[in-house]
Amino acid sequence: MKNKNLYIMYAISFLHGLVFYGPVATLFRQSRGLTLSEIFLLESTLMMLMIAFEVPWGYFADRFGYKKTLSIAYFLFLLSKIVFYMSRSFIGFLIEAVIAALAISGVSGCDSAFIYESNKEEAEKSFGKYSAFSSAGFLIGAFLSTFMIDVSLDIPVILTIIPYAIAFLLIFFVKDVKYVGNGINMKDSFKCAFSEKNIFLFIMSLALLGEVARALCVFLNQLKYIEVGINLKYFGILTAMLQIVGLASLKTYKISERFGQEKVIKIIFILVAVNTFILAYTSSYIITVLALIFIQGAFVLSNPLSMDIQNKSVTTDNRATILSIYAMTADIINSAINIAVGKATNVSLKFTFVFCGALIIVGFIFVSVYFKKETVRRN
Repeated sequence: MKNKNLYIMYAISFLHGLVFYGPVATLFRQSRGLTLSEIFLLESTLMMLMIAFEVPWGYFADRFGYKKTLSIAYFLFLLSKIVFYMSRSFIGFLIEAVIAALAISGVSGCDSAFIYESNKEEAEKSFGKYSAFSSAGFLIGAFLSTFMIDVSLDIPVILTIIPYAIAFLLIFFVKDVKYVGNGINMKDSFKCAFSEKNIFLFIMSLALLGEVARALCVFLNQLKYIEVGINLKYFGILTAMLQIVGLASLKTYKISERFGQEKVIKIIFILVAVNTFILAYTSSYIITVLALIFIQGAFVLSNPLSMDIQNKSVTTDNRATILSIYAMTADIINSAINIAVGKATNVSLKFTFVFCGALIIVGFIFVSVYFKKETVRRN
């Protein structure tokens, strides 16, 4: 039954990766009347709402079950895609952001806890597959979008609704794993989470890495493509190329087994920082694409490592609540980053890339301190 749970979660991850409008998400929003500053403002709003929703969702999951929580969250995901297509103003996209925040915070922590409890022995391997299936879905979606974009920007948005509907139906076929039920206490969860202060250094560093990589590979990449003279019709193919490297997460556990989690994560930060600065100064479309491939590849390798380290830091039964507290912390940082990056775009695209590179350096410092303290604690 545990394997069945994992297979269904992998399938859902793949289906949620089929965001056909991904390569033109920024352009679609702009075609519906949004400015770039409004897009980043909505992203910041999304993060702030997630901050408010994270811990209540974790509490709900630990008390009423992971399956019930995921079922509600996946329905909200489906609803958000419908509203996204229907939106034609800032208010419409704001409503979509509220629904999406509820959905994302509902899944956040709960999916990780569910997979961990379904396969504790090989959790990092399972997280790697979960991440890889998402990348595979986005890869296929990006490739197929190439044939849709020339017709209309609306078509890939409409078609994205279908896989999200299938994903919602699939979650009803999983078997719930253990959860705390009425024994859960939110106050004790906060005390437990904040008793391990060092883990928050790790969470802050990975939040910086994740949000910067997302800004680079989801929003700013499209503007950079235009700047270096890449035609719109190639955006889907380029996005597909970025997702191919996302499949590397399948082998994250083998890389970390050989070199150790600390060394792998530090190299990831260095790769992202170097290539972010390259994006600031290059005018070559070839170097631009290669830099983004390195950033995306490095970032996806960090996902299974991050989920594994966070889950192993939880020593109590109220796993989903504590993971949600961790996610809430990351959301606070992500919200601030979104506002800052949005303001940076008002200066210039080059300045924005330099600013993002500086944020990655800060993240590298945080993660280095985390591992140093962990080494001291173990010894």
